[in-house]
Amino acid sequence: MHSRASSNRLSSGSSFRSRVSTLLLSMFATMASLYVAGRLWQDAQNRVHLIEELDKRSGQGQSAISVDDTLKIIACREQQKKLTALEMELAKARQKGFVSKHSSDGSGTHTKKKILAVIGIITRFGRKNNREAIRKAWMPTGAALEKLQDEKGIVVRFVIGRSANPGDSSDREIDNENGQSNDFIILKDHIEATKEEPKKTKLFITHAVEKWDAEFYAKVNDDIYVNIDALGASLSNHLDKPRVYIGCMKSGEVFSEQTHQWYEPEWWKFGDKKSYFRHASGELYAISRALAQFIAINRSILRTYAHDDVSAGSWFIGLDVNHVDEAKFCCSSWSSGLSLSLSLSLSLSLSDQNKKLNFVL
Repeated sequence: MHSRASSNRLSSGSSFRSRVSTLLLSMFATMASLYVAGRLWQDAQNRVHLIEELDKRSGQGQSAISVDDTLKIIACREQQKKLTALEMELAKARQKGFVSKHSSDGSGTHTKKKILAVIGIITRFGRKNNREAIRKAWMPTGAALEKLQDEKGIVVRFVIGRSANPGDSSDREIDNENGQSNDFIILKDHIEATKEEPKKTKLFITHAVEKWDAEFYAKVNDDIYVNIDALGASLSNHLDKPRVYIGCMKSGEVFSEQTHQWYEPEWWKFGDKKSYFRHASGELYAISRALAQFIAINRSILRTYAHDDVSAGSWFIGLDVNHVDEAKFCCSSWSSGLSLSLSLSLSLSLSDQNKKLNFVL
């Protein structure tokens, strides 16, 4: 009896352990099946997504996708991310003026010539006679002004700011004149004042860089005669120089006496001998695109001095710039036997002075 009871207990224990083992194995198998099913479902979803992406790019119908196709799609996604980042950087550069906002339109049948130079003629209120003299002497008007840009790649505009009293007679006169001639750059953020000429030059260059993608940007006074063909030829000789500053180079004494005509309030910055660094005369000078872009980007921190030509020269100190001393840019060059494309004898009475236009080039 005792032996049979013991045998029954052993049999019951073995049966219980067997059922527990079976239950555990079933649970494990179920969990493993769920895991495998989940992975298979996820892989299937990824496969469907990849096929849809491939179909979108290839224009094909339902098709299987290979490992190579998968890698191509992944590479495309990475390229798209890089392209998006580059577009964002380009947009920021455009906002800062480093890249022109205007691109060429290839949809038209007529291809315009790439812009060689933008010439800004710095003028002021009360100088209409000067402007009329320039229009009659060397600056085209109307359709001829646009033709000059299209055929020779040269843009010419008068540059002026606004009155300290917005909307007064000075502003209205300029608006009326521009309405007739359409040849002004009006710097709405600049107040016309003799002491503000350096800032005016800086604003002109900034505006020109943002509006036109040119090889060079030139500043001219409104009492200067310019031979446009000769100027274009002269600038073309320096297209191989990425950072070039062209003009009638000079230096000269810095005057610390307040009563002097050319008084420099910050004379003490120029050392004991008080001599200006090398810079181009303000009557006419030109800078390459890279330098103009540098000015546009850094306009808020570039220092100005009493004179606009000295200020412009100071902006390039410390940069790797090629200073070109071009005798043809000097006002006296017309008397040195230089041939002119036009033979002009102008005895134009200017509004604030009775003299002939200076001839350059």
